[in-house]
Amino acid sequence: MTHLPSSCDLVIIGGGVTGAGLFHETTRLGLIVVLAEQHDFAWGTSSRSSKLIHGGLRYLREGHLRLTRDAVKERERLLREAPGLVTPIAFLMPIYKGHGPGRWTLEAGLSIYDLMAQKRQHKHLSAEELVAKVPFIDRRALTGGYQFWDAQVDDARLVLRLIAEGRAAGGMALNYTKALSVDRDEAGNVRGVTLQDAETGRTHAIAAPAVVNATGCWAEALHPQHDGKRHLRPLRGSHLIFPSQALPIQSAISCMHPEDGRAVFIIPWEGVVLVGTTDLDHEGGIDAEPRITDAEAQYLLTAVRTLFPSLGLALNQCIASLSGLRPVISSGDHKAPSEESREHDIWVDKGLVTIAGGKLTTYRRVALDALKAAQPFLPPIERPAAESPGFVTVEPLPPGPGMHPETWQRLCGRYGSGAFSIAADAKPEDLQVIPGTHTLWAELAHAAAHESVRHLSDLLLRRVRIGLLLPDGGKAHLTRIEALCRPVLGWDRRRWRRETRDYLQQWQRAHGFPWQIQPRGLLERIREWLQAQWDRLVDRLPFLAGHTIKVERVQGP
Repeated sequence: MTHLPSSCDLVIIGGGVTGAGLFHETTRLGLIVVLAEQHDFAWGTSSRSSKLIHGGLRYLREGHLRLTRDAVKERERLLREAPGLVTPIAFLMPIYKGHGPGRWTLEAGLSIYDLMAQKRQHKHLSAEELVAKVPFIDRRALTGGYQFWDAQVDDARLVLRLIAEGRAAGGMALNYTKALSVDRDEAGNVRGVTLQDAETGRTHAIAAPAVVNATGCWAEALHPQHDGKRHLRPLRGSHLIFPSQALPIQSAISCMHPEDGRAVFIIPWEGVVLVGTTDLDHEGGIDAEPRITDAEAQYLLTAVRTLFPSLGLALNQCIASLSGLRPVISSGDHKAPSEESREHDIWVDKGLVTIAGGKLTTYRRVALDALKAAQPFLPPIERPAAESPGFVTVEPLPPGPGMHPETWQRLCGRYGSGAFSIAADAKPEDLQVIPGTHTLWAELAHAAAHESVRHLSDLLLRRVRIGLLLPDGGKAHLTRIEALCRPVLGWDRRRWRRETRDYLQQWQRAHGFPWQIQPRGLLERIREWLQAQWDRLVDRLPFLAGHTIKVERVQGP
């Protein structure tokens, strides 16, 4: 907060993909820009998606041709500009007699899909060809299927790369910084914002002629729609995460749920398999982290067990769960959640520009629409075209000794120019992959040193994703993670212990299976109290650091 300017050209509130995309565009235009996020970057919807960069065949079926066309164009742009971050993925779509769309309906939709991309990317498969690709698929009434191509992404890393490049261009981005108010003059025109560090309580006022509200589900808290007919409707989407050993698929699969005919995705990602998503009204408050319910878990499990009956899948095989809120715009006409449009809207009020709705795939077009709406309040700029390059090009230099070219491309895609410092600063043993993931140990130290990590959850759930990829949020690796990251974070042992405890509790609440949480017993409370006393003692007597305490129940009087 001490480095914030007293004035700037633009303040962006919200550090999800839309706010980060706008930050990326406006800083490259030479504007003085400050971005503030009340939680961590990508804390909300932008780290909890299905990880797909896609046009959306469902939107095509519902007649949203422009949305589908824009999404397909953005998919192709991102595949060109961010290899290693956005990667192609093959989809299989089985066809069953009497259930779901038939062959010619899919052929027509996929042909339009390919026409928008200006290249043929689908083909029909016979039942035998489909079974050869997925031997354990249900063969009863299977008549064939289709293979087509889309793309996937690490959604949180997309946000973080946009923010890193915006910072390199001169912008300032702060996480855990809340916008207390949008300040106006006597005529009602925006004149700035008052920001507050969410943890220290320190405040700072910044004068600015334009403010963009990119807070997703929180948008109406800053810009209420008293007279408008369209309002935000938070919809919850949840996923189950299985280990690849339990669900050994090489291609993503799209199928229709046997109960309601909704599309369900089964997607290999980062060494695990995502099964999602649900689409329900979120009845709880939006400030607490959303979490999967028992009904949602059973719904998703029914879909995957119907498609793969021979695998005998069960919830106790899941590594984790993932839930997020979609900031969907509704006209209040009582549509089912999955029938609501995913298109975005822009609201303008005397210098306050609010972005409502939108999709991960089309984040840049949404950001450019917001920039167009804010342009009358900004210094003279030449707004970039949607077809112009959207990323800073990373020179394709050869990888360092012992690094596979695919690993190097992955680092360049996720970290941009930061990939060079990862390779240069790491010890040889830290350029190895963390078991069960595609993540290098060196990525942890780099993120801890350079990416505004305030809490352990920032590091393990968003800077890298091992909290979603490993059992118990990666608990088994915390000792090595401490050795790598605690020195660069500047945390003492007591802080590390507190962060570890808070992270594991948060992981269980938001990414475990909440209905399985057992209340803490007396033994657990005693253990926590003794651990806290031990940490204080170790801080004063460092030679005790190699020792541990053990608390266990014994029989007898």
